[in-house]
Amino acid sequence: MVLLAAAVCTKSGKAIISRQFVEMTRSRIEGLLAAFPKLMNTGKQHTFVETESVRYVYQPLEKLYMLLITTKNSNILEDLETLRLFSRVIPEYCKVMEESEIVDQSFPLIFAFDEIVALGYRENVNLAQIRTFTEMDSHEEKVFKAVRESQEREAIQEMKKKAKELQAARREAERTGKKTPGFGGGFGGGSRSSGESVPVMADDFKPEPSKPTYTAPKPSPSGRAMKLGSKGKDVDHFVDKLVSEGQEVSSTKSSRQSAQAAKIATPAIHTESVHLRIEEKVTLTARRDGGLDNMEIHGMISLRISDEQYGKIIIAVENQEARGAQIQTHPNVDKKLFQSKSEIGLKNPNKPFPINSDIGVMRWRLQSNDESLMPLSINCWPTESADGCDVNVEYELEQEQLELNDVVITIPLPSGVGAPVVGDLDGEYHVDSRRGMLEWRLPVIDASNKSGSLEFSCHGHSDDFFPVSVSFLSTKSYCDVMVSGIRMVDGGQPVKYSSDTALLVEKYEIL
Repeated sequence: MVLLAAAVCTKSGKAIISRQFVEMTRSRIEGLLAAFPKLMNTGKQHTFVETESVRYVYQPLEKLYMLLITTKNSNILEDLETLRLFSRVIPEYCKVMEESEIVDQSFPLIFAFDEIVALGYRENVNLAQIRTFTEMDSHEEKVFKAVRESQEREAIQEMKKKAKELQAARREAERTGKKTPGFGGGFGGGSRSSGESVPVMADDFKPEPSKPTYTAPKPSPSGRAMKLGSKGKDVDHFVDKLVSEGQEVSSTKSSRQSAQAAKIATPAIHTESVHLRIEEKVTLTARRDGGLDNMEIHGMISLRISDEQYGKIIIAVENQEARGAQIQTHPNVDKKLFQSKSEIGLKNPNKPFPINSDIGVMRWRLQSNDESLMPLSINCWPTESADGCDVNVEYELEQEQLELNDVVITIPLPSGVGAPVVGDLDGEYHVDSRRGMLEWRLPVIDASNKSGSLEFSCHGHSDDFFPVSVSFLSTKSYCDVMVSGIRMVDGGQPVKYSSDTALLVEKYEIL
């Protein structure tokens, strides 16, 4: 097929965004889009219309249309398959199918469109790969930034060293009554004083505390150091978000905040020169009457090496996951070594891993609609009465090997009905009147308290108390994937390493 353009337009033919994959003038594409509504025949159920030169393949998106413009000799079956993929990409970036939302997310959508089609021909990609490609970080950029920051730190240290030498020389010159070297003494008669002070600078001495006169050069390096620190935090935060693989494309603001809060709540651990982080993120949507619509677990093992002598290593992975998780290694990892020995090493054993960078070496994905695989099941049962609604909420830990910390179960409340009357509950609760939410908080849920309940009464109807959302943090992984050891490539000596594990929530809702 030859795809000329992909566009999201209104029913009147107004283009909201349009991406052309072949050379085409603006007037040409605007004319094609304007002619589209006039060609539609409302009496038929077709999803395409043709003219003498092009074919329109379209799909309604509420008040909008997802429209592909192709050549007439293209394969209509391939066109429809491509259209379905485009239509699935739109909800990944837009919460509602409205013109303002499409405009706000126009650049991410165009980047995603470019992953689907290149030069008019469709790429062999699926939705998960598009999400991965659009969020992939640049290793070269991180290396460049690390080298630049290292050079700036070295320049600052060199500046401080020169400042100390000048201060010491000035103090020695004042003590011996000679003219201060390095500040105009190098011309005329002062050159002799400068020359005589050189042996004095070479002598061993203990530097005295800096005098106020020479503190003037320091604000510049200090200020730059503070900028580097803040920039480093931004870079770390940015890299952390990218390496985690697509967690924030379809999440709401509240889920992003909960995931961020969970990261902050992770206790600090001592890190060795070789540090591994196993991080999983869960996205789950369940129904109020039972059943699981979809659950996805995205996991990744990230490696950070701070000492270059440990650059050439091999990581042994123990994989006991038997629920059908799909595992992938980094393209630079030796796949034959991983498949035969379950070890992670570079294809070129003479090449070291990057230093001072978080590198994702392995990732996995588990998708299921089996209700028994849920980490935590929630049963919210509102019962309407003459006085309002009696709501019973229960939780049950389905995976007893997990220990969930800082669990918050958030139940929406009707507006303008006042605070709910809370009866029996396990844990504690908090009413956020500004957001209209009841937060049921439990510090820990594990095998010893795998179930609990909350009862409260409030005016309203059954639908007012949905969707129920859940957030938690766990230091145990859902999929049974762990690192069993690390050894050197040359010699096979074991390497001391540190590791931490985190299970975070991207989205967890009962609709």
